[in-house]
Amino acid sequence: MKLPRKVSMYCPKCKKHTAHDVERVKKKMASELKWGQRRFREVTSGYGGFPRPKPEGREKPTRRVWLRYKCPTCKKYVQPAAQRAKKFELTEE
Repeated sequence: MKLPRKVSMYCPKCKKHTAHDVERVKKKMASELKWGQRRFREVTSGYGGFPRPKPEGREKPTRRVWLRYKCPTCKKYVQPAAQRAKKFELTEE
């Protein structure tokens, strides 16, 4: 899927259409203090193996692509729901 770096879309803050800048959302580092991560560390420490079964079968054919759109006038971000795509590329147009 190819998408231009600037897309005209509606800004709910400005209440008008502007040419938004598109950027792909990067995954944040997982916090070691979250409950799920603390439980995972406790279960995997020592003897006992992995706490859940390994995934069997094939991988999914597509990945979720999260995009953020930045309004040039008010500098606010709009992040709609993710789209699925095999390949993703931002192009200059």
